[in-house]
Amino acid sequence: MQVSNIPLRYWLLPVMLFILGAPLWLHRFEPATFVFLNTLCAPVAAPFWTGLSMLGNAWGVLAVTSPLLVRAPRLIWAWLCAAPFAIVFARVGKGLIESPRPAAVVDNAQIRVVGELLHNVSMPSGHTLTAFTVATAIYFTLPQAGRARHLWLFMLAAGTGLSRIAVGAHWPGDVVVGMSLGLLAGLLGTRLLARMGDQHLQPTSWSLRLVAGLLVATVYALLTETQDFDENQPIQGVLALVTAGSLVAFARQNWAAAKARTASQDRIPTSSKEPHP
Repeated sequence: MQVSNIPLRYWLLPVMLFILGAPLWLHRFEPATFVFLNTLCAPVAAPFWTGLSMLGNAWGVLAVTSPLLVRAPRLIWAWLCAAPFAIVFARVGKGLIESPRPAAVVDNAQIRVVGELLHNVSMPSGHTLTAFTVATAIYFTLPQAGRARHLWLFMLAAGTGLSRIAVGAHWPGDVVVGMSLGLLAGLLGTRLLARMGDQHLQPTSWSLRLVAGLLVATVYALLTETQDFDENQPIQGVLALVTAGSLVAFARQNWAAAKARTASQDRIPTSSKEPHP
């Protein structure tokens, strides 16, 4: 697929963010920074923060981006190509780094914790990593002209990172590392996308139908399982409807393509179908 070349300065962003965020992930100012941000976010209702966290949940991301299956399959492929890198970064980080969660260190009476009380595998923030992976992959797959209009993608991703502090799940340093790794995963995803053929954009392609199958599983997960927080139940229902609507539109696309193919075959003269002696 055609993807614009990404200048070197953008590839340096994850490294710069990681270095500049060193005082945070080295916990130079903790727990004061975490307590300050967590307390600052406390007046905002919990469902706002848990809803933002859904943008870092795999099922949530699939649901939110499901309309792209019909409207812009190149963009849904962009973040799906980046997803394997994000998974490796998150699993390796959490597997190698023994980092306690804020609730295991800070007096819980001083902070707000929403949902399950978590105590370990804090670094990096997987939700933040996911959100920035999706935002980066989609952003750099968009046409270069006018791309800046979509910087709001990173604002949403940053909101997801802040939500992880607001619900008491992660240190600011976890979020910064998640941001830098998500940027890198998204950039790597665009390189993998560039190696894919345009046939994967066709609604009748087996690969895009597999993505549709993944969206079917998404609807099931959203309707039958609590995603991270009980507060997310209402938004899960909305996202399930959005995903189901996207699947219906995709099925109609396939039906229209099949009818068009049949009609084009019927227009071929009978004589041209008969083998020459």
